[in-house]
Amino acid sequence: MKRWALAIPLIVLVALVVVLARGLSLDPREVDSPLIGKPAPAFNLPLLGGDRMFSSEQFLGQVSLLNVFASWCVACRAEHDVLMGLSKQPQIKLYGLNYKDASDDGLNWISQRGNPYRLIAQDRDGRVGIDWGVYGVPETFIIDKHGVVRAKRIGPVTWSYVNEELLPLLKTLEAES
Repeated sequence: MKRWALAIPLIVLVALVVVLARGLSLDPREVDSPLIGKPAPAFNLPLLGGDRMFSSEQFLGQVSLLNVFASWCVACRAEHDVLMGLSKQPQIKLYGLNYKDASDDGLNWISQRGNPYRLIAQDRDGRVGIDWGVYGVPETFIIDKHGVVRAKRIGPVTWSYVNEELLPLLKTLEAES
C-alpha cells in the first residue's frame, strides 16, 4: 500500500510535466478562432475622431481585412510598416479597429506613424473586440465578400505571413463568387 501511495504523486507530477511541455510547444498565433466560417459579428461604432459611424455591413461585397490595434500596443508598432505597405495596394481593403484606447491617443498614434486604414472604428470599451474574440492586440481578421470570417492572425502581421499566407488567401477569396 505504501508503494502506491508514493507512486501517485510521482505519476501526477509526470502527467503535469507532459501537459505543460505540450502547451509550451504550441504557437499562440495558431489558436483557432470559433468565428472562422461564421458571419462576422455585427457592430456599429463611431469612426476614430469623427462623427460618422462604421458598421460591419461595410465588409459585404468585398474581401476585407480588419486589423485590431491600440496606441499602447508595442507589437502594433512592429507590424505598422507592413500595414503601410499593404495599404498601397489598391486591391487590399484594410480597416482598423482601435481597441480600448482613448480617441486622442489613437489619433496621435496614427498621425505620428501614418494611416494605412480606409476607415478606423473606435472600440473604446472593448465590447466589440469581445464579440470578435479578441484577447490581445494586434489581431487581424480576413472577411470574405459575404461577411464571413475566413481567417484570423494573432500577433503582428509580417511580410513572410503576407507573402506566404495572406496574399494567396486573398487571391482565392477574390476569385470566389
